[in-house]
Amino acid sequence: MKDLYLIYKNLTRKKLRLFLTCFAIFIAFLIFGAITALQGALNAGVEMSADNRLITANKINFTQPLPFAYVNKVKNIEGVKDVSYANWFGGFYQEPANQVVTMAVDPTTYFTVYDELVVPEAQLKQWQNNQRGVIVGERMAKTFNWKVGDTIPMSSNIFTNKDGTQTWQLQVDGIFTAKDEKTDTGYIVFHHKYFMETQTWGGDNVGWLMLTTTDSALNQQVSDAIDTNFANSAAETETSTEAAFNKAFIEQIGNIGLIIFGVVFMAFFTILVVVGNTMVLAIRERTNEIAVLKTLGFSSPRIFKMILIESCLLAFIGGLLGLGAAFVIVQGASEAMARFLPNLVLDQGIVLQALGYMLLLGLITGIVPAIRALRLNIVTGFQGA
Repeated sequence: MKDLYLIYKNLTRKKLRLFLTCFAIFIAFLIFGAITALQGALNAGVEMSADNRLITANKINFTQPLPFAYVNKVKNIEGVKDVSYANWFGGFYQEPANQVVTMAVDPTTYFTVYDELVVPEAQLKQWQNNQRGVIVGERMAKTFNWKVGDTIPMSSNIFTNKDGTQTWQLQVDGIFTAKDEKTDTGYIVFHHKYFMETQTWGGDNVGWLMLTTTDSALNQQVSDAIDTNFANSAAETETSTEAAFNKAFIEQIGNIGLIIFGVVFMAFFTILVVVGNTMVLAIRERTNEIAVLKTLGFSSPRIFKMILIESCLLAFIGGLLGLGAAFVIVQGASEAMARFLPNLVLDQGIVLQALGYMLLLGLITGIVPAIRALRLNIVTGFQGA
């Protein structure tokens, strides 16, 4: 009789127990897949940051502006390669509930500093020559079904247009994508000069500077030079790597990593207890059968292996179903939350990590009953029947 057939019969002998156990594992890996993808999205700004990219902001607060004159001063600092700048717009589309991450940027340097973003050359040139033009991220374009050539009314909850409204009529000149699917494309950018000329207050300022260094080894040297240069000025600066800047920004809303770890750990611990107890009871019920198998010539190591395979199969059945459900949820949430989060992706790293946890779950929950079966004496097995 084939070992796999025996394993199958043992797994399915009590279908309700099989269903409930698989369902528990299903829920655990559904939670793991969805929450780990969320954590990856929140950390994407840190993970996808260029090693040689720095952010210079006002030392008082990120929301405080910097004089436009700082742009040229930073360009002249040794070790600086490219410099760009941006202002936060606080945008929404048609109604305040439709929040859209919108920034006014320098059209000549923005996509040079952020070279991981891809814009067709013709669209880039069209945008650079059109002050009222806007470049839209791929995910944002899909969310609102925007296409090149569309005119979109973009409103601000911070600034007022000189025409008395809070709305700017912008033309979609291009759609940018990213070289890596985890890179955020859920925002839009338009001309900083057009923004400064049409808004009613704010002066000749920029929100923050983005710059690249000629070598990441020079990051600290360049950061110190920038901040020293503007020390004791009316607008002192604080310069850090893009990764450090994004991490600090995320941490303002709490320690997301710790929260996610706590949720996943409690789910897995609960499932471990449930599945472990189930496996122990299932093997205890089969004490007499194991004794019969040993009498028929099945070796103890062979029975040990069969029980471990059974446990692992249980973990993989529930786990793969849960991971599949998590993939569906992540795909749907990625589109629904395009305005609020970077790309939600259930990538290969998460899948491999989940497969490792499934194997670990199967081994941990099956090892105790497998060892008991390994050590079971035939006479003792029949006496306990």
